[in-house]
Amino acid sequence: MQLLKGKTALITGGTAGIGKAIACLFAANGADVAIFGTNQGRAEAALKEIESSKKDSSQKALYFLVDVSKTKEVEETIEKLLGDWGKIDILVNNAGITRDNLLMKMKEDDWDVCLDVNLKSVFNTCRALTRPMMKARGGSIINISSVIGLTGNAGQTNYAASKSGMIGFTKSIAKELASRNIRANCVAPGYIETQMTEALPEPVRKAILEKIPLGRIGQTLDIAQAVLFLASDQANYITGQVITVDGGMII
Repeated sequence: MQLLKGKTALITGGTAGIGKAIACLFAANGADVAIFGTNQGRAEAALKEIESSKKDSSQKALYFLVDVSKTKEVEETIEKLLGDWGKIDILVNNAGITRDNLLMKMKEDDWDVCLDVNLKSVFNTCRALTRPMMKARGGSIINISSVIGLTGNAGQTNYAASKSGMIGFTKSIAKELASRNIRANCVAPGYIETQMTEALPEPVRKAILEKIPLGRIGQTLDIAQAVLFLASDQANYITGQVITVDGGMII
C-alpha cells in the first residue's frame, strides 16, 4: 500500500540524515519529492537514493539549493516548484543546525544563525505555502522539533529556543488553518544516529543510552515512519500535536 500515491512533498534539509530518510520513505510510498539543501554534492547523492526508492518511473524527484533562512530564496523556489507541479500537498520542515555553548560564552551570531535556520525557515516555508494550501483546501505540515524543545538542555539555549518556538508556531498555525483542512503537527526526535550525533564522545553516548528505556539510539527511519503517518490520510484527524519519538527517554 502506497500511503502517499499522487501526493507531492517538499522536505527541507532533505540531503542527509533524517530529511533524506523521510524523502526516501515518501518516494517509496508513491509521492513526488522535492528536497531543499545547501550542498550540491550531498543533494545529488540524496537524489540518487530517492530515485532508487521510487515505486513508479513517473514519480518526480527534484533538489534545490536553498538557504531556508532567506525569505526571498524560499519564496522564489517554492513559486517555481508550484509552477512545475501545480501543488504541494506535504511540507516537512527538517532543516536544522546546532551552535552549542554556555549562554555566557555564546556569540550573538551563534544565537542568530541557529534561530534563523531552525525557526525562521519554518515561518518562510509555511507562509509561502499557506495560500496555495488554502486554495487547494488541504495539506499536511510536519515540523521536526526535538525533545530538547520540550526539556531544555544546558549549553543549548539557542537550539532549545528554536525547537520550542517551532512547537508554539505549529500549534498556532494548526488553529489558523484547520478550517481549510490543513493539518500541522510536530515530531520531536530524541537522540538519533546522524552526522550531528556521531560526533559525540563515547562516554556521552553511553550516558545517553542509559537514559533510554528501549535501550538503543534511534535510527533515521524511526523518525521517517512517524512523519509518513502524519503526512498520510491515516492521520486526517490529527492536528496541533507533538509526537515524541525518543525510545521513552523523556517519559
